[in-house]
Amino acid sequence: MRGKKVTIVGAGNVGATVAYILAMNGACHHVVLKDRNTEIAKGKALDMSQAANAARMHTIVSVAEQPEDIADSDVVVITAGSPRLPGMSRDDLLMTNAEITKHVIQDIKLYAPHSIIVMVSNPLDVMTYVAFKESGFPRERVLGMAGILDSARMAHFIYEKIGYGAGQIRASVMGGHGDDMVPLPKFSTVAGVPLSDVLSPEEIEDVVDRTKHGGAEIVGYLKTGSAYYAPAKSTAIMVEAILKDTKQIHPCAVYLDGEYGYKDVVSGVPLVLGAGGAEKIFEMTLNEDQEVRFAKSVTSVKNMIEVLGKNNFFA
Repeated sequence: MRGKKVTIVGAGNVGATVAYILAMNGACHHVVLKDRNTEIAKGKALDMSQAANAARMHTIVSVAEQPEDIADSDVVVITAGSPRLPGMSRDDLLMTNAEITKHVIQDIKLYAPHSIIVMVSNPLDVMTYVAFKESGFPRERVLGMAGILDSARMAHFIYEKIGYGAGQIRASVMGGHGDDMVPLPKFSTVAGVPLSDVLSPEEIEDVVDRTKHGGAEIVGYLKTGSAYYAPAKSTAIMVEAILKDTKQIHPCAVYLDGEYGYKDVVSGVPLVLGAGGAEKIFEMTLNEDQEVRFAKSVTSVKNMIEVLGKNNFFA
């Protein structure tokens, strides 16, 4: 029986760390790194292969030197994208990364047509939309990683606030990845105890606000980069759930087709992850405030999709 194969497009900090996690936990037989700088990818792949041998793991880490080297991938993770450079507007960055995503998707369509795509590149929800439209894959096979990361950030900030329960905190976040995300204290618990029984409304609002700006807080400390350990681990969790067909429920970005009253847009919602990708989407009952926040999040993504349309991106 053929071993599971995962291709990671983009061998930067996030992509390389995803590859390393997968190599160390034995979730798949073969990890392929694909990057425009093949030499750097080769160096990282060689380093990881040696680490896998030190850990007595069977995972092989190699480099895609040709597009066809991604053939037969079960999952393709896309972390490739440009950072925002001096003088570059948000719309410029959006168009640049959309073009990069479109180029990557063409190879996936040709050489890995049965794979499940996990988008990590930002702006996350819009890039997942681009991947869905350009690939022509069914929506359950084109997912974006954000909700797991944002939920993890919220869980940590809850821990910092209460000082106990590490590892027992279950936080829930939906909506877009960014300032318009929708943290859900109503569905968050500490060892099964509702968050509202542990923290005051003011403390919860403080946690929610800090969660929204969790990525920016890390950038503020690092100065010259952004987070990659938590994003990579969150991505690896998604990949493992797919490869092992765990049927676990995770918040992930997916194309909505009527869920929550929205169509033709991508947003983060809770879903069942398994061998088929998004095998079931859950529609949670939101209160009025959460509905307003979710609507704002969806509108933000729709506005960026409209920018692509005005620039004839989908022509």
